[in-house]
Amino acid sequence: MARRKGSRGGEAGTQASWSVEEVVELATRHNLAELEVESGGTRIRVVREHAPTAAPPAQRAELVAARDIERHPATEDLAATANLVPVEAPMVGTFYRASTPDAAPFVTEGDIIKEDQVLCIIEAMKLMNEIEAKVAGRIAKILVENGQPVEYGQPLFLVEPHP
Repeated sequence: MARRKGSRGGEAGTQASWSVEEVVELATRHNLAELEVESGGTRIRVVREHAPTAAPPAQRAELVAARDIERHPATEDLAATANLVPVEAPMVGTFYRASTPDAAPFVTEGDIIKEDQVLCIIEAMKLMNEIEAKVAGRIAKILVENGQPVEYGQPLFLVEPHP
């Protein structure tokens, strides 16, 4: 953290004090994550959670709109996925749809599956882990691309359960 000796008035001997608003505005204007000013026995420290890059106002509005759309899916999407059961990754690793690169995938969208049927492989630390279906049904949607890294708990498939 850079420290500036003296005051904002220019001469080191002048005792001009900073207001909180001025320090916050300075940190915002220069996109600083942290700023500390001490003057006349008063210390003001501003710590911002993150220093975002400045985007033009139109782009900011688009980003906010896109973020809101992602958070609030359409009602039809909620109704369509309400009866679907997600198959989640039980570990962190790399998702593979087939046992070898030239083999046919274990399942494709629309396939009817049985409970305990192998759906995919997750490679973790050079070990190939078969991921099995927890319910019988139909593969409604494959949510992950072949070879893509996956996180623990990340949905891999949506299954429409059969009674």
